Amino acid sequence: MSDQAHAVPGGVRLAHHFDDLEQQHESAQLGMWAFMLTEIMFFGGLFLCYIVYRNLYPEAWQLASHQLNVLMGGVNTAVLICSSLTMALAIRTAQTGGGRIPQIGWLALTLLFGTAFLVIKTFEYKEKFEHGLIPGPSFIDPSGHAAAVFGAEVRHARIFFSLYFIMTGLHAFHMIVGIGMMFWTMRCSWKGYYTASNYDGLEMFGLYWHFVDIVWIFLFPLLYLLGAHATGGGGHH
Repeated sequence: MSDQAHAVPGGVRLAHHFDDLEQQHESAQLGMWAFMLTEIMFFGGLFLCYIVYRNLYPEAWQLASHQLNVLMGGVNTAVLICSSLTMALAIRTAQTGGGRIPQIGWLALTLLFGTAFLVIKTFEYKEKFEHGLIPGPSFIDPSGHAAAVFGAEVRHARIFFSLYFIMTGLHAFHMIVGIGMMFWTMRCSWKGYYTASNYDGLEMFGLYWHFVDIVWIFLFPLLYLLGAHATGGGGHH
């Protein structure tokens, strides 16, 4: 049997190791969901760690959460929700045979939203650097900003910010990977690979993008809104 994919009626490329398009589609879905399951377990461990320490040090968690910029976090949440919408519209365009130009347009908007998220996150990280809220020896320096803000809870607050940077940093890394994949997906779309009868690649990438967005939907209230709720305010600005 040839190692090359071959065309079937409708112009769809069927890989040599599949019997038909249905088997190819189901295999792609199974592989993607298996990958997503490993990602859920990966982030699930971090969420479990967050819950344990939040219950151990509730006062420090509230004080630390209040130092996060709720406005930036909220804007980023809206940006990612919009990116999920444009990604879904790109897939819908392929499913309905809308043509490659509309596909690329929706994907370009998704790329724009994803880039905007990372830009906002960069400014937010810069803000934490400027306020000395980066976990490390300087964080618990008695003469430092963190010690003045958190007082006796400074060591516990450092745990919060360690988890904050790990969780949001890993999420941002997934966003960067997604943006890199987006360029490849747009290239495939330009070449006309995604049609009403063959959009598996676009759909699988869409699942990845939606997953990354959903992770942020959980991160935002857990990290940002805890302090706002506890103090009745809007967080640090």
